[in-house]
Amino acid sequence: MHRRSVALLAIASLFSWTSATAFADEVKVLTAGAFKPIVLAVAAEFEKGSGHKLVIDNDTAGALLRRIGSGEAFDVAVLTPAAVKDLVTAGKIVAGTPVNLARTSVGVAVKDGAPRPDISTTAAFKAALLAATKVAYIDPAAGGSSGIYFAKLLETMGIADQVKAKAVLVPGGLVAQRLVTGEADLAIHQISEILAVKGATLVGPLPAEIQSYTVYTGGLAAAGTRPEAAKAFLAFLAGDVARRILAEKGMEPAPE
Repeated sequence: MHRRSVALLAIASLFSWTSATAFADEVKVLTAGAFKPIVLAVAAEFEKGSGHKLVIDNDTAGALLRRIGSGEAFDVAVLTPAAVKDLVTAGKIVAGTPVNLARTSVGVAVKDGAPRPDISTTAAFKAALLAATKVAYIDPAAGGSSGIYFAKLLETMGIADQVKAKAVLVPGGLVAQRLVTGEADLAIHQISEILAVKGATLVGPLPAEIQSYTVYTGGLAAAGTRPEAAKAFLAFLAGDVARRILAEKGMEPAPE
């Protein structure tokens, strides 16, 4: 009887594993900029609860817009609202599926242990930029939202030429890493991405009067081959687990 019970349990376990494998899908997620840490943080819990596997790829919003427009396959995309709107118009994202997931603000960082400049006012922030030896930020040409905004802000502040002369332009990824490597002594990037860099210290957000928020919106691929799994993951990103992680990663829920 004992051997028969063990055999039956083994068969049941094999059937259960085979069934789970048969229904598991591989979901390709394209995520822009600062939302990557959120996706990575919730991935394991989603995979454990759903049985699906996530394949995560990150790039700037502008680069992802070009990649998807050129025909790259995906199941879920998280980009800026403007990019998502363009993709809906182009028939790449299903109309009615996009949902605002979170927003993040722009902040200033220095290397751990370095003096923290005063950025409490616009004038103080301007002085900090002029005093810095090298200033790192996303290359506006790469399509990153914080880099595009910061370049325009420099023009508005009247110091574009001075800062460009000592700029460390980053094509994508974590700008604050340039602090750790010693390539820059001041970094301007979205707060959620600054917090993701070990060895960098967040000085604080930009002053309220010049602050810029980036909203991240998720949508489902019109040509996706795993629509149910993709839909489940998008709902997971909008759920309670993701909301708890947003605050830890320097983000907040997106306004309705």
